[in-house]
Parts: sequence; C-alpha cells; structure tokens
Amino acid sequence: MMIPSFISVRSASSRLPGKCFLSFGDGNVLEYVIDRALFNDLEAIVCTTWDPDDDRIEEICDEKKVPCFRGEPINKLKRWDDCCNFFDIKAFHSVDADDPFFDGDLIKKSYKLLLEGGWDMVAPTKSSSSGGASVGYSLTCDIVKKALALTGSDEDTEMMWYWVEKVGGLKKTVLAEPRHFQARARLTLDYEEDYWFLKSLLKMVDGEATRREINDVLSRNPDLYKINWFRNNEWANRQRSKNIKA
Repeated sequence: MMIPSFISVRSASSRLPGKCFLSFGDGNVLEYVIDRALFNDLEAIVCTTWDPDDDRIEEICDEKKVPCFRGEPINKLKRWDDCCNFFDIKAFHSVDADDPFFDGDLIKKSYKLLLEGGWDMVAPTKSSSSGGASVGYSLTCDIVKKALALTGSDEDTEMMWYWVEKVGGLKKTVLAEPRHFQARARLTLDYEEDYWFLKSLLKMVDGEATRREINDVLSRNPDLYKINWFRNNEWANRQRSKNIKA
C-alpha cells in the first residue's frame, strides 16, 4: 500500500534561514527527505507555498520527479485541504521536512492504524513529539476540512493539531512507542546546533539507515546528543507559545 505522504516545507525560516536547502548527504535536506520517503515506499507529495521564494522547492521536485503542490503560505490546513482535493486523496501522513531521520516503519504503522481503527487522527509517539522526530500525524482529509472550517482565511495554522483537536467528536489516538530502544536525542532541524548534530550523525550511519540503526549509533556514542539537546527546552516552549497564540 502506497501511503500519500505530504512533505510540508517552506524556504522561509526565522531561526535557520533556508534550512531545507542546507547541504545534507548527497544533496540538501529536502532532497534527502524526499529520497528517504521514496526508499521507504511512501508516495511523496511535497506541499509548499506559492511564495516566489519557494520556486526552488518546485525545481527540486521536478528534478526528483515527485509531485509538488503549492498553496497557502501561512494556513497549513488550507494548503493540505487543497492538496487533498487536487489529488483526490482521502487520507495522508504528514512528513515534516525538518525531520530527516523519520521512521518509515512507524509511518506505515500509524497510517494502517488510522485506516483500520476508523480514527480521524493518529498523533505521533510521545518521544517523537518531544524532539525525537520519528513519525508525524496520520489524518483523514475530512478531519482537515472540518478543522479548516474553524479558522479564518488568513489564520496561521502551523500548529495544526490545535485546530484539529477543537473539532467536535474527534476520534483521535496516539501511536504507541516502539518496543526497541529509543535514544535520548533531538532529531529535528530548527537551530544551527541541530544541523551540526544531524550532519555528525549522518557521517556515522548509512544514508538509508533505519531508526533502530540510528538509535544503536546514539547508544554507542552517549555524549553525541549533547550537541543540540540544550535547545530542546527552548523549542518545546516555542511550540507551547504557538498553541497559546492560536
């Protein structure tokens, strides 16, 4: 089963400008995320904005021969809803281009749970939401549309789960933690220190390494995580503040 996977990405970034274009592996961060999605047999659909600064993103998609949908710059829910309609998709998994070492197996487990359990949304594991960045959200397009109806046309819905959880009668579950060891590490890309940590880790693993293999490397190098771990509290506080503002 091919899983529609919306790779949400914008070139705009206040803390680390143009982070999706930073050198990573044989190309840049976005190219690595696309390649990892394809390697894991995901149906990669890049979701970006119509901002001219994101033209380069579309060019990368053309080179990789993957679809690129361009929509609302700020209202992510609107962008996703329009993407669902354009490709006639009923459900999808959200892949954040900030999370280059996502776990393909967990994504498949999340999406399967969404369909077989009749859920509207399957949220990431607790460790992933805490900076582990292993898996995103599985969502029905119907719940995205219902959440969108609660927003204004120019609403900032970057923290989209805030709006989804406001939908009455929402059927939601949280993906269970995998049984294998979860290393203590921050594996999302928001700050310069994140970039150096992820680059260092990439030198120690194969480009197609599973999360189990990545966790094994981290367990054998217990101090490596300190490169960027101190940023995690700042990042978490920023996530909470965005929810409050929403």
